[in-house]
Amino acid sequence: MIDDDEAMGLALDEAAMAPGHGDVPVGCVVIVGGKVVARRHNERERLGDPTAHAELLALRDAAAVVADGWRLVDATVVVTLEPCPMCAGAVLAARARRVVFGAPDPRAGALGSLYNLGADPRLGHELEVVPGVRAAEAADLLVRFFEERRPH
Repeated sequence: MIDDDEAMGLALDEAAMAPGHGDVPVGCVVIVGGKVVARRHNERERLGDPTAHAELLALRDAAAVVADGWRLVDATVVVTLEPCPMCAGAVLAARARRVVFGAPDPRAGALGSLYNLGADPRLGHELEVVPGVRAAEAADLLVRFFEERRPH
């Protein structure tokens, strides 16, 4: 069984790969039955796809390998940055049980910072949300990425 801290370590490893192709360092792993079934990082620049966020890519991969198809009812989604509205919506649509995230996103976070889609009963499904796991490490990846791209 993999715990949240270990899973976040894998997500951080994924995130670290994204800058190699110009993408923002966000990584995601999906855990089902205590095992990693998918792991991805942002690939918007690489794929030229505005929806190629780490979470969406990992959810697609996970849905392709679990027995229930698109229903990821026992899944924990572990992501380095608080999901945006699109990604939080996808996690809800997949019926995942939990989301664990690292750094909060005050500009676009949809699981507590700006919106709280995971706790809105009007959406028909609610999520257990665990924020702040290895948040400093996740935030550091993002800060370094953007500092390297800003003119000094």
